[in-house]
Amino acid sequence: MNPAALVFSLLLLPPQNPDSVLLDQGFNDLYNLSFSRAHHDFETWQKQHPESPIGPVFDAAAYLFSEFDRLKILQSQFFVDDKAYDHRKRETPDPQIKRDFQQALAQSKDLAAKQLVKSPNDENALFANVLRLGLDANYLALIEKQNLSALKEVKQGTEQAEDLLKLHPDCYDAYIAIGIENYLLSLKPAPVRWLLNVTGAQTDRQTGIEKLKLTAAKGHYLQPYAELLLAVAALRDKNTNEARRRLSDLAQRFPMNPLYRQELNRIP
Repeated sequence: MNPAALVFSLLLLPPQNPDSVLLDQGFNDLYNLSFSRAHHDFETWQKQHPESPIGPVFDAAAYLFSEFDRLKILQSQFFVDDKAYDHRKRETPDPQIKRDFQQALAQSKDLAAKQLVKSPNDENALFANVLRLGLDANYLALIEKQNLSALKEVKQGTEQAEDLLKLHPDCYDAYIAIGIENYLLSLKPAPVRWLLNVTGAQTDRQTGIEKLKLTAAKGHYLQPYAELLLAVAALRDKNTNEARRRLSDLAQRFPMNPLYRQELNRIP
């Protein structure tokens, strides 16, 4: 999978929230491409927790993934072929979805700021800021083709994820942020890696794989996403058995999403 593309892929880093039945249901709907149901789940949860920044930022994730699905941005050909990514066109976003997406991000940012004034180490608020940066980076890079702006937000999100993990090391989903940046940027040519290191980016392949595996083993909301990234890493390493195993699991768990089955069928 193209390293530059996936650095900007969705950075879902959810907190360990015991009151999460609707959130679990929402992410299950999201992974199954049932976006209207996911919006309903997240909006219902937010009505029950009006001061939380989590509901709006999760809702923003559903808006973003619905655009990715509509524009076929997550198709494997787009990621596997580096030239296809480098020569991708600037997409035409749905104006209403863009407004709703940006409004949800703004609402989450405002609620997170208010929560952090009361409780500077609040896990949900810290996480919401990480996720907001990641989602915006996704939109900038994969839809509007603003790579430099997106990379800046990815780096900020990774830094905040590290701060979050210092306070809440059992938030295993957050490790995926560090894993994505390290593994995918490590695939760049050596001179590019040097430049990225100068700018503060993390480019260690082994660290990236280890963090992705930690999320895949112990993560919650982002566990399926980590599985997908590891399947792609296996394909790049020509380890078709591991890729097939991870994709088969995803296809069984999320039968309404044809992506996993399509990827399985492409494995020789």
